Amino acid sequence: MLKIYNTLAREKQEFVPLVAGKVRMYVCGMTVYDYCHLGHARVMLVFDVVRRWLRALGFDVTYVRNITDIDDKIIKRAQENAEAIGALTARFIAAMNEDNAALGVEKPDHEPRATDYVPGMVKMIEELERRGLAYRAGNGDVNYSVRKFPAYGKLSGKSLDDLRAGERVEIDLGKQDPLDFVLWKKAKDGEPYWESAWGRGRPGWHIECSVMSSALLGNHFDIHGGGQDLQFPHHENEIAQSEGASQSKFVNYWMHNGFVRVDNEKMSKSLGNFFTVREVLARYDAEVVRFFIVRAHYRSALNYSDQHLEDAKHALARLYTALKGLEAAAGPVDWNDPRAMRFREAMNDDFNTPEAIAVLFELANELNRTRDREQGRLLKSLGKILGLMQRDPVHYLQGRRDYVLTAEPGRYEIKGSDAVLRVEYSDERIKELIAARAAARKSGNFGEADRIRKELLDAGIVLEDSLQVTTWRYS
Repeated sequence: MLKIYNTLAREKQEFVPLVAGKVRMYVCGMTVYDYCHLGHARVMLVFDVVRRWLRALGFDVTYVRNITDIDDKIIKRAQENAEAIGALTARFIAAMNEDNAALGVEKPDHEPRATDYVPGMVKMIEELERRGLAYRAGNGDVNYSVRKFPAYGKLSGKSLDDLRAGERVEIDLGKQDPLDFVLWKKAKDGEPYWESAWGRGRPGWHIECSVMSSALLGNHFDIHGGGQDLQFPHHENEIAQSEGASQSKFVNYWMHNGFVRVDNEKMSKSLGNFFTVREVLARYDAEVVRFFIVRAHYRSALNYSDQHLEDAKHALARLYTALKGLEAAAGPVDWNDPRAMRFREAMNDDFNTPEAIAVLFELANELNRTRDREQGRLLKSLGKILGLMQRDPVHYLQGRRDYVLTAEPGRYEIKGSDAVLRVEYSDERIKELIAARAAARKSGNFGEADRIRKELLDAGIVLEDSLQVTTWRYS
């Protein structure tokens, strides 16, 4: 039985979907004014794995991940760039899609954009106003009155007074209470706007997810996910809006992934300590980055460093090395196999990917001894559930990438490629050196043979000798 840590209950709970055999899941996506950083990538990858596992269990999953394409930060960046908002957001949506494709993140079933749902946001705000939960402020905004929603604070587990004392709350003289939050913003000169009963304006950030999730999944659905930083106030405010408007329960299971940290601080644009996905992919294979993120439990903090990525690179190479030389393709998993059962138990324990990956290494160790094709097939099949080890082992070990990052002044793009990135050592040059080493060994010139091996090793290229042939891979 799958158990999920439910932030709302603050404990692991057995997962029981609202409709047998079906799962409806919503995850807060990107605000598209800049490139995705590794913290964003973690959210995308965590819930990609969640969906993959739910499907492996036989559930019919409807997965919605939104795009915020109107926001203060977007407006500010467009003004700074002297760029149309639509052009800015289109550019970064395309970049986000490229990053996700490189990392093996499958597209959601629905990817709604906030600007397409503004009429629904106006309608929900009108309903909240009718129920006495929203009020018009003197500055022309419309705010939510949190003290009129008795359940406010249930997700964070704090009372209103605790929240006021312990959280950073925006000070706004137009609010009746500092915790009140904006539903509708009066348009300023030069800003985009929509017509409404309150005049020209645009929706606040929190209202968009309440409207898009209910439009695509209904007022009450199974799972809502996002980063830990969204628990308060964003998700708390979503509950207040949605349950206040519909007068029914909003979400059964709330999931939050942990932060990515750099030097023990949360990775964020505001702190300036972030690494974009594209910067990381310029140095590491995308599957290494995926492995680095997936092998940590989703609720734990993830510490970013070059050393941790190097460790992930070598660990993933061990798995691919075990598969090298076997013609093993992924297929249906025999869940009666003891290793598959342990994998299933781990994943059913709140998506415990560290334990699941430990099973993969046990299989790889056995495979190195037995060279059994069925064990190889099981290793690939279980890896596929996590989005790992589906490439040709030789291609992976020789540094070939499905996506290569290229940078030009002011522009970045990911292009599909099968080229070896170590341009100073092409395939042909490596083969020439291997042949020269073989000739040196045959003639008894072992000093020259050792020199060639060291030359390649210094370039990160490892030679592996067998009775029949010498092969190579990147270290």
